[in-house]
Amino acid sequence: MNGFWHINLIHLFSFYLAMMFLASLYRRTEQYRAVGGLVLTVPGRWPRLFQLVKQHGTIFLTWQTYLPALVALSLMAINYVASKYVMPTANTTPAVVADHWLSWPFVLGFGAAMLAVDTWFLIAVSPIDRHELSKYLDEAEYWLRSWTAPVVHFFTLGTINPRQMVRVEVQKALVEASKLINTSLWWVVTQMGLRVGFGLSLWLTYALTH
Repeated sequence: MNGFWHINLIHLFSFYLAMMFLASLYRRTEQYRAVGGLVLTVPGRWPRLFQLVKQHGTIFLTWQTYLPALVALSLMAINYVASKYVMPTANTTPAVVADHWLSWPFVLGFGAAMLAVDTWFLIAVSPIDRHELSKYLDEAEYWLRSWTAPVVHFFTLGTINPRQMVRVEVQKALVEASKLINTSLWWVVTQMGLRVGFGLSLWLTYALTH
């Protein structure tokens, strides 16, 4: 028990970040593999669909998409500078935190929130069914290139236009994907903010007690 009270929490925090990075990478290996395989396959297997997606690429080029990423990068930069240059020899132990009650709300609050969000990130990993998704992409590519699409359009007197339907559905899918990416990035910002907050609470405790 005495050893616990003298653990350097700042060094433990660095170890925690490294372990969480490896654990997150391991948990999402299948996601990365599925998405990477689809991205590499799209231009050759679904060329017309690929060209259609490129036409709507501006859906992703908005500040709502990039601002969270910029905030996340800024938080990581702050974390790196603080740990590398501001207080490189800082040593905050549980005993030091326990002796200074003013630090309790910050260390315990940020620590508990950080653990909760990081745990959620490890648990909430949605699988990607690459085979099922490929079937939908094959169907969309078929209607974009098949001669039956204009035939259907002609015989239904213009009431059914398969190619236009594909275009509409692709645009809807891209809009939803953009919203999903935006939400995910803000969750990343929250995760980084809690980590930086916890780290700063340890470093400020060290600064105030030395």
